[in-house]
Amino acid sequence: MTVTIRDAKPEDEARWRALWADYLAFYEVTVDPDITDATWRRIFDPASAIFMRVAEVDGKVMGFTLSLTHEGTWIRGKDCYLEDLFVDPAARGKGVGRALMDDLVSLCSKNGWSRLYWHTSEQNRTARALYDSYVENDGHIRYRINF
Repeated sequence: MTVTIRDAKPEDEARWRALWADYLAFYEVTVDPDITDATWRRIFDPASAIFMRVAEVDGKVMGFTLSLTHEGTWIRGKDCYLEDLFVDPAARGKGVGRALMDDLVSLCSKNGWSRLYWHTSEQNRTARALYDSYVENDGHIRYRINF
């Protein structure tokens, strides 16, 4: 099995939407369709900091990352925030998630970004096993106010 990581293309939309729906179902959340539409548009908007990378296995998109870069107050360069990573259940345990993470690490290094960071659910043991192989949890707790 060969995993190829690349930038998202407009023709990936239908497959991404299917994976996105599975991702939202996994986390038991709903996102208004207009937000999903806006997310897709932002991926290809040069003014947006959001970018998407996809993992192709045998010509089929089997996973994705949605990330963005931003300035920070504790660094000289940019931070890269990995907001979403999802792998089709049929491809889990086959290196697709690791390939997506390795790709982001490589992009950060190549682009001179200062840090890569993310968060996940405490209960997501599969993702945590992958993430723990890169770096130890830094002990920070996330707070969020929704409006």
